[in-house]
Amino acid sequence: MTNLTEAKPPELRQDLFIDVKGVRVRYWSAGEKGSAVVLVHGLGGYIENWVYNIGPLAEAHRVYAVDLPGFGQSDKKPPPRDLFVLVRFIRDFMEALGIEKASLVGNSLGGGLALAVAAEYPERVEKLVLADNAGMGREVITDFNYCSLPLLGELLIRPSRKASAQLWDKIVYDASKLAPEIKDLGYRYASAPGAKKAMLAALRAGVNICGQKQKLVRELLGRLNTLKAPTLVVWGRQDRIIPVSHARIAAGKIPGARLELFDACGHMPMLEYPEKFNRLVLDFLAERYS
Repeated sequence: MTNLTEAKPPELRQDLFIDVKGVRVRYWSAGEKGSAVVLVHGLGGYIENWVYNIGPLAEAHRVYAVDLPGFGQSDKKPPPRDLFVLVRFIRDFMEALGIEKASLVGNSLGGGLALAVAAEYPERVEKLVLADNAGMGREVITDFNYCSLPLLGELLIRPSRKASAQLWDKIVYDASKLAPEIKDLGYRYASAPGAKKAMLAALRAGVNICGQKQKLVRELLGRLNTLKAPTLVVWGRQDRIIPVSHARIAAGKIPGARLELFDACGHMPMLEYPEKFNRLVLDFLAERYS
C-alpha cells in the first residue's frame, strides 16, 4: 500500500462548531449514507490527524471527527482534568448531533476513551476500532512520565518548531515522509492560548511518574471482557509512545477482537499508512455480526 503521507494533504473540510454542554467544539462532517462513525484523536491531537481518512470512510458512512475539549480549535477552558469528563463528552457530542449509535475509531488517548464509552454506554457503540490505544498497561514513553510532574512539565512542554519536529520523530516511524503541512499543525495548535495548560491537565489526568495511572488501567482492563461491540485493534510494531505489547493485551482481553499490526509504523497508523488503514476499517465496518 502507498504511504500517502508523503503527498500534500487533501483539501481541508469545512470547520463546524457546536455547543456541547457549554463547551464550544469544532468538528468535521462528511458522508450522507451508511452508519455513523466518530473519529477521536489522541493526547495533543486534533481533527487534522484524520485528514487522510475522513473522505475515504465517508464514501460508505456518515463520518464525524471532533476536536476534544482542550485541543485543536475547541474551547481550552475548563481544562480536561478528569478523563471521564472526556468519556461523557463523546456521549454528549453524539447526542448534540442526534447520533443515536456510532462506531468509534480512536487513536491513543482517543482509543482509551472509545473503550470507556463502549463499556459505560454500550447501547451507543456499534463497533470499535482502536489504533495504538491508551489504557492497556502502565508503560508509556518516559517523556510523559516527566511531564506529569509539577513545574517540570511546564518547563518541558514549551511550544517551538524544533520541539514539535522532535516530537513527530517519536510519534511516527519516519517523520521525513510527513507532509510539511501536517508537521506544522502540531506547533500551531500547541502555541494557541490555553493549549499548554489543557495538554498538561489531560496528561496528568491519565499519567504520573510511574506511567499510565494504575487505577485507570486496572478499571479499564477489568471491563474489557464485558464489551459487546465487535472490535478491531490496529497497532504500529515500532510504536515508541505505547509499546506494541499493549496491542496483544487488548486483543487478548476483548471478546472476539481482531488484531492487525503494521510494520515500519509508529503510533499513528491512520496517518502513516492511511490507504491500508482505510481499507482495513471499511472492510471491518462492512462485516455483519450476529
